Amino acid sequence: MTANKSNTYKKTSLSILMLIALLMLFSGCEKVIDLELKDADAAIVIDAGISDLSENQVVKISKTYSFTEANRFNGLAGAKVVLKSSNGNTYNYTEVSPGIYQTIKFRGRPDITYTLDVTVEGKTYSAISTMPQKVTLDSLTFKEFTFFGTTNTYVAANFNDPAGIQNQYRYILKVKGKIEEDVVSEDRFDDGNKVSNVIFYEVDDLISGDAVELELQCIDRNVYKYFFSLSQSAGGGGPPVAPANPPSNFSNGALGVFNAYTTSKKMVVLQ
Repeated sequence: MTANKSNTYKKTSLSILMLIALLMLFSGCEKVIDLELKDADAAIVIDAGISDLSENQVVKISKTYSFTEANRFNGLAGAKVVLKSSNGNTYNYTEVSPGIYQTIKFRGRPDITYTLDVTVEGKTYSAISTMPQKVTLDSLTFKEFTFFGTTNTYVAANFNDPAGIQNQYRYILKVKGKIEEDVVSEDRFDDGNKVSNVIFYEVDDLISGDAVELELQCIDRNVYKYFFSLSQSAGGGGPPVAPANPPSNFSNGALGVFNAYTTSKKMVVLQ
């Protein structure tokens, strides 16, 4: 064996020994970390809406529960729910099942401010929402977009935005009867224009007979902030942000939202 070969062999052996030593060092430093996950205090959650349709207006009241429990609706019974309008009307809700409360049939009116009071477990939670003027959904169309060489088809909501009025919109997309998207927008760059807003949910796999339905809600500013924050936390329109409760319009620390809205719907059945 020559001197060069001998030196190379020694260097190789030394490298192998050092690698083995490092592996033994790191394997010896393994440590099991036990995470102590603490449950947050239970909170009241109120999901309430008033539409411009003649129907039973519904409020859902529940309570959060431990993350170790099965996902379920933890409805709260025995609440007192009262709705008051700025034009002098008062509506009392009736409990129809644990946590589900509804009014007699009536129609909400645009430009009327509604105050909802929910009293449960010794506390009262109040929220205010003003119903905007109605904007009607004209039609649904399909648009194709190509991203990274792949072309997909999406639904577009078409309507005329009123000029000189700040408008906020909520889009609820149902595909084959199931809600697939729930997003919001504002008219900051579309004031007074004919709008064609795309809902980025791929519909390429649909077949003849499948139904696509879109509901366009006109919502007030505080409700828009709630749903926009909810979308941001879920990663809508970009990377997810740090988890946080969206800004509820209810007082006293309740979660959820009270939404006085107008609604317009269109459905397309694929041929």
